[in-house]
Amino acid sequence: MKQPGKVYLIDTNIILRYLLEDHQEYSPRAKAFMMEISKGTKKAEILDVVIVESIYVMEKFYNIPKNEIVDKLSKIINFPGVANPNRSEILNALLKYESLDIDIVDCILAAKSSSEKVVVSFDKDMERLKAVSEVL
Repeated sequence: MKQPGKVYLIDTNIILRYLLEDHQEYSPRAKAFMMEISKGTKKAEILDVVIVESIYVMEKFYNIPKNEIVDKLSKIINFPGVANPNRSEILNALLKYESLDIDIVDCILAAKSSSEKVVVSFDKDMERLKAVSEVL
């Protein structure tokens, strides 16, 4: 039986250096690594917290518009080498984040909500997001 291959957990700084191409040393290395992921020759998982941090940095420090952030991150999430079991949830959350004036964490919670996983919040945005939720 074949052993599963190595799966890399990508840190925010790799994504940022790849997307922003703003560091003489790190950006080319990040690009080379991400090209392997884009071809599917290496496997990686991008955790929700990394998506959140990437959005925060691109939005707050680099003033990148939401639609551009969503476009760039959606492309990465769809790379053949990205092995996220929650790919559709992340993409759903990114679309909600782009189209509504609601922060990404609430969008991720809504995307993960179901009749078995109910969001508990005081936030009225859960209704706008059509999350399965209860208000305390």
